Amino acid sequence: MAILYCLEIIGTAAFAASGAVVGVQKKMDVFGVCILGLTAAVGGGVLRDLILNISPPAAFRDPSFALIAALVSVLIFIPTLRDAFEHNRKAYERLLLVMDSVGLGLFTVVGVQTALVSEVEANAFLSSFVGVLTGVGGGLMRDVLAGDSPYIFAKDFYACASIIGALACATLWPLIGESASMMIGAILIVILRLLAANYRWSLPKAR
Repeated sequence: MAILYCLEIIGTAAFAASGAVVGVQKKMDVFGVCILGLTAAVGGGVLRDLILNISPPAAFRDPSFALIAALVSVLIFIPTLRDAFEHNRKAYERLLLVMDSVGLGLFTVVGVQTALVSEVEANAFLSSFVGVLTGVGGGLMRDVLAGDSPYIFAKDFYACASIIGALACATLWPLIGESASMMIGAILIVILRLLAANYRWSLPKAR
């Protein structure tokens, strides 16, 4: 569980960075940058808990993830540190891609787990839906707050990777147990996400 907690922190930091970068690109002040970073990092978990009637949401009961998100957002806002990343842009983008993929995979399967162990009678559909919402909900809220078209509706194979991994986790859960199903679901999401980014997979778009 300690390893899972550490990986969740990595995912939180990656999602916070993605939100903060959008805020900087929109030329927001430090408060706006932190709000977008915080929303991207913990927004999906808050939506998950509200759907499952878990009150108050975990993000408010354990503020460590929110504090990490705020710290990362402030660091992204500092021009000196941001300029240092810009000097090695490709390496920085690859690092963010890997961290974001790990975060997506972990948050998705954690969402599935939360649904399946909650007092709600969760079937495969509900647990998968909650898992996907946990994985992509923060980014969706970030884009809405920033006034952009949500990333998951217009960009590459992102939400689809989360859906496939969530379904795999929920389906395998009663067959191979909690830990193994979560590991397979998360790894599947990470692999699909990285392959999609490398080979530019995308769904057909309206013309």
